[in-house]
Amino acid sequence: MYNADITKIFEIGEGEFGQMAMSLFRFQYEHNPLYAKYTHLTGKDKGVAILEELPFLPISFFKTHAVKTTQFVEEAVFRSSGTTGAKTSKHLVKEVSLYKTSGASAFERMYGPVEDYCILALLPSYLERGDSSLVYMVGDFMKRSKHPLNGFYLEDFDRLHQTLRTLEAQKQKTLLIGVTYALMDFAEAFPLALQHTLVMETGGMKGRKKELLRTEVHSRLQEAFGLPAIHSEYGMTELLSQAYAREAGRFITPPWMKILVGEEDDPGTLVSKTEKPVTGVLHIIDLANLYSCSFIATEDLGRLHPDGSFEVLGRMDHSDIRGCSLLTL
Repeated sequence: MYNADITKIFEIGEGEFGQMAMSLFRFQYEHNPLYAKYTHLTGKDKGVAILEELPFLPISFFKTHAVKTTQFVEEAVFRSSGTTGAKTSKHLVKEVSLYKTSGASAFERMYGPVEDYCILALLPSYLERGDSSLVYMVGDFMKRSKHPLNGFYLEDFDRLHQTLRTLEAQKQKTLLIGVTYALMDFAEAFPLALQHTLVMETGGMKGRKKELLRTEVHSRLQEAFGLPAIHSEYGMTELLSQAYAREAGRFITPPWMKILVGEEDDPGTLVSKTEKPVTGVLHIIDLANLYSCSFIATEDLGRLHPDGSFEVLGRMDHSDIRGCSLLTL
């Protein structure tokens, strides 16, 4: 099996991604019957030579099938958010340690040790469910941090405001991560100058508010909190890795995650490197998805930049609205 190579995923060196992705493709083709059948139907079971030729499983399969590489009893099941009556995705996770390592490692590459932060989470719509991958990740961050004021918040804005004031007075590095509509509500009710707090939005409006441009959301939050930039997190139930944006919605992936773009009218033609920004449907290779599927065709429209960063521009017209990407740009 692949067990001996698990740690190598998060220690991947420059220039190793392509070889590791191809090795993982062969592993998943051999041990994931659903992916093997899909690969056969695409005609790509006769062999692929480059990343752009790989078969990318439509993300909707996570709504209708058990996406599993090897046979196992899952340690966790993560389910997506969704509008009322919409069919949601589920990710069967063989080893939760993969998700913990991926989540912490990706964050720390951008922001330094989790242990340095007090973690405050304003995730009411996620907390209402008991199977959110985002809540699980943030909860793991809190366990690593061990700060006495770590906490999840529903709608107790007054307590959150008091906690932030205390942490600011202590000059404590703080992460305030929140679903976008809740951060907007909090900013409107309790504007507060923040000097030691990193504010990170994720998850969109969930249909609670009028959809806004990300630039407008960030501008309002920056004004309310006196911050030069608002950060963003891009993740989804179907992936075990996340990308982060320090400003302006330009996301950067960890080394074990790569973005490709397929033209909307020809999604089978993929681009992984570009000399100028290219817009299309986002395809993601996530090596941490070792025991599900690492090659996912999303339903998000995006723009890939020459430096490998990307923007999320919205949803494909025929797609269900999903919590991971409700902002339009």
